[in-house]
Amino acid sequence: MKMLVKDNPYVGRGIVIGKTADGKKAAVAYFIMGRSENSRNRIFLEQGEEVIIKPYDESKVEDPSLIIYSPIKKWENNLIVTNGDQTDTIYDYLKEGKSFEAALETREFEPDAPNFTPRISGMLTFGEKDFTYKMSILKSADADGSACNRYTFNYAALAGLGHFIHTYACDGNPLPTFQGEPERVAIGNDIDAFAKEIWENLNADNKISVYVRFVDLESGAVENRMINKYE
Repeated sequence: MKMLVKDNPYVGRGIVIGKTADGKKAAVAYFIMGRSENSRNRIFLEQGEEVIIKPYDESKVEDPSLIIYSPIKKWENNLIVTNGDQTDTIYDYLKEGKSFEAALETREFEPDAPNFTPRISGMLTFGEKDFTYKMSILKSADADGSACNRYTFNYAALAGLGHFIHTYACDGNPLPTFQGEPERVAIGNDIDAFAKEIWENLNADNKISVYVRFVDLESGAVENRMINKYE
């Protein structure tokens, strides 16, 4: 994980999903970065098992439409994590007995030309003693935003292995979109070390918040770590 973000000034928003090295826990992480005052003016908050994003300073909010949302929500045995309000779309579809993929067929990349920021999403589905997970990216088919391409990746959970997907390849104007399959990362057993590895290697000027959750596959016990720059 360190080598994928350490010297990259702007990977944008990122999702990591995988299993701890001892095979005992599911791991999920979500982080946000920002270049403008509007996007930097945010903090993560926990509400039960849900994570929400709120303005740090309400008086400085310019446009809440693409920056205020719930990145993490749970429905039954599914844990959803996304970089936008498609969290709610997936949640609503699951409640109706429909699929992750069907939900995202109704959505596309963000309407923030010229960047056309991808919507990235993930979902862990827990079985009796293990889990599988999916990752998705919805991205513009061209520089004009004339069509949306949708990619979904399905994974078996393997001990010590995670996958990392993020919105941008690097900084730029316009911002270049993430390319290829989600990147493989190592996941250890220590939640504090994992959260620290992500936080300390994100660009110091642009990082805003990171949230990490470990779920014990035997007991269902949950551990969370949250770091907010502006708190």
